[in-house]
Amino acid sequence: MKSVLVTGAAGFVGRHLVPLLAARGARIVGLGVEPSPPALPLEAWHAVDLREFEPLLDVVGKARPDAIVHLAGQSSAARSFEDPLGTFQANVLGTWNLLEAFRQAVPRARLLVVGSSEAYGPQPAGDRVAESTPFAPVSPYALSKAVADSMAEAQARGHGLDVIRVRAFSHSGPGQGPAFVIPAFARQIAEMETRGTEPILRVGNLEVTRDLTDVRDVVLAYLALLERGTSGAAYNVCRGEGVRLVDVVQRLVALARVEVRVKTDPSRLRPADVRLLVGDPARIARDTGWRAEIPLETTLRDVLEEWRSRDATG
Repeated sequence: MKSVLVTGAAGFVGRHLVPLLAARGARIVGLGVEPSPPALPLEAWHAVDLREFEPLLDVVGKARPDAIVHLAGQSSAARSFEDPLGTFQANVLGTWNLLEAFRQAVPRARLLVVGSSEAYGPQPAGDRVAESTPFAPVSPYALSKAVADSMAEAQARGHGLDVIRVRAFSHSGPGQGPAFVIPAFARQIAEMETRGTEPILRVGNLEVTRDLTDVRDVVLAYLALLERGTSGAAYNVCRGEGVRLVDVVQRLVALARVEVRVKTDPSRLRPADVRLLVGDPARIARDTGWRAEIPLETTLRDVLEEWRSRDATG
């Protein structure tokens, strides 16, 4: 890959992926809604809304990348209940427009469409989700990702395009915003330590089990799929092990420098939730050799340290 276009390059995952691609010698064109380019090793930056087709087609046609990584979109299941239409516009219309621009401008390139394991929906206890598992989404976000995945598959088959679909399971790490569960907890603990706020950790539903991977492992998976993934295939990107959210909270509380109590906050509960979701990473391991390596304890410690630093500097 000589050149890669990354949508959502200024986002949480993009800020980890872009430097990794640059270190491998790729020239990166970043695309996002931010008017100014982020502090990343980019050859070019384009402020483009994926909901607008013509500007997107113009950028893709001029950049003519060897590969595209599609990270942009509305990424919060909780927010999707508040704004389902906006979620569909970002994730469905945005993905459709990118697929069309890809087909028209660079049909010989490789496109990585990053979706979500949330599309699978609830799973029976003891089961690990394989890529053949039917979708059963329970949130507007999950449904939008299921539709985007299906569109990508249909476009690839119908036009002979080199498209790889990713079903990314839960991931966290430095740089993730507090709208997501681990940094939300870490920020609260950091504020207790540095500001002396009430030592009560306010949480939502902790009776869920998730497959958690560090973002620094996840971007290595995306790179491996760009280089060695099978065209037309779908891949779970996950650790393959479940952890209860209540255990995640207990581990973070154990790292705290103050005594913390945990309290359920009804405002943090979703209208619908997936109780159990653990992935099977066998396909990506077989095809690329990738596997998650960073321990969860390292992720939790690094996220908490980041929020301590943020809070200490204001």
